[in-house]
Amino acid sequence: MGVKRAGEPISQTMGTHASALRTHMTDAETRMWQALRGKQLAGRKFRRQQPIGPYIVDFVCLETKVIIEIDGGQHAEAVHYDSRRDAWLESEGFRVLRFWNNDVMQNLEGVLMKIVETLSPPPQPSPLKGEGE
Repeated sequence: MGVKRAGEPISQTMGTHASALRTHMTDAETRMWQALRGKQLAGRKFRRQQPIGPYIVDFVCLETKVIIEIDGGQHAEAVHYDSRRDAWLESEGFRVLRFWNNDVMQNLEGVLMKIVETLSPPPQPSPLKGEGE
């Protein structure tokens, strides 16, 4: 049995686990969700505790394929797992942003600015005068 790709139906177990995570969010996740929900940030819709392939991500904007992970102290010991997980998500076309709990709690404005920067498409260079004429 192969690994589920992004967009495939989720299993009942995965859906139940994601639902439990939504019910028991950390303080930092709750604070982030208050800033993301209802298209408050750059008019983008975010989902929380969303299954993607074999993983459940903290927050995702499917339209822009941006994932936001809020990490507590346990992630300092899970660097190898997180890097493997991020690599898989990036192979599916997602961009993964990671923030520590204390960043969200103490510098939410700075965190949100970084997210908006990532959600926005890079500026297109203006054509030079005379080119294409």
